[in-house]
Amino acid sequence: MRGCGVDSAGAPCYLRSLPAFATCLRYLPSLPAVETASRSVALIAHNLLHSYVPQMPAAIDLRLSAPRALLEPPLLAPGARIALVAPAGPLQSAQELAHAESNARALGWDPVIGEHALARRGYFAGGDAERVADLQRAINDPAIDGIWCLRGGYGATRLLQSIDVAELRHRPRALIGYSDITALHALWQQAGLVSYHGPTARAELSEFTRDSLRCAVQLGTHTETVAPDAVCIVPGQATGRLAGGNLALLAALCGTPWAVSFEGAVVVLEDVHEAMYRVDRMLVQLLQSGAFRGSRAILFGHCTDCPESNEDGRRTLHELVRELGETLRVPTLLGVPVGHIPDQWTLPFGALATLNADAHSLIIHRHHS
Repeated sequence: MRGCGVDSAGAPCYLRSLPAFATCLRYLPSLPAVETASRSVALIAHNLLHSYVPQMPAAIDLRLSAPRALLEPPLLAPGARIALVAPAGPLQSAQELAHAESNARALGWDPVIGEHALARRGYFAGGDAERVADLQRAINDPAIDGIWCLRGGYGATRLLQSIDVAELRHRPRALIGYSDITALHALWQQAGLVSYHGPTARAELSEFTRDSLRCAVQLGTHTETVAPDAVCIVPGQATGRLAGGNLALLAALCGTPWAVSFEGAVVVLEDVHEAMYRVDRMLVQLLQSGAFRGSRAILFGHCTDCPESNEDGRRTLHELVRELGETLRVPTLLGVPVGHIPDQWTLPFGALATLNADAHSLIIHRHHS
């Protein structure tokens, strides 16, 4: 209502007119219907006036509430049964699937291949229904301990409305992947569960990447990782829940039921094959949507093959990240080993972590179910 507010006592302004309104009703013609209506309205006015109790404004606690970790699934010890599924883009060959199986066995796991792992329909690993079936079967099967996505690509967002995560709440299990798998990380977080932003199963795992993956999903220790080649954009230290992923996917989820909230989060970002003006636009979209509201820190990885110049001019990733960090006024570190690069950190999204931008370090605090 235009002009609606409160008076000096904190009461809604419309209440001030109710006594006069009730009085006026007494002078209406005493027709039975009108008289009945007037008595009813007068009674409503009386009840409104006498039920309203002015409230003193509550004291404002300027301290930010402590961020809370999500529920961690059991660690994937040697012998764990791991479902290998392709919820997005297709594998290029049967050899890629064999390599993924080899990666799983090298970690001591027993791989269980999704029925449609080698399917292909256009740029998807089979139709939506086939990809949902493989993922849902892995979620529902009590013999499956974890889910390792074979690759990213595109297509995971198309499945979100069809996946039932109720079983995950009763029996949490790990999800591993990145890039397009960001959409599934958002689904896991909505279910209140930790998931792992890490390499896909088909990847060539460097020693660095394998060690980080093993530390995150098998050992699960409180770890301090250092990124010596990263650049401190905004100094400082902050603790929050790890959240984020691929920038393009996070922007695509804006306005959907699976949009990611960065409230109380150390926000992790990365991307690939995006012109810098598009990176700029996606960051602005997330800012304007309120996604960054309440964020604690920015942990920016790599934008691989993201040209900084075009015919209209040039802006660097460093400029964009500095603009973001200074706008949010939170500790910001650029160039950590996250993204489409050979040496990757595996990060437990939903776990608490402390970023020290000055020291280029990230301490991950673990609490297992």
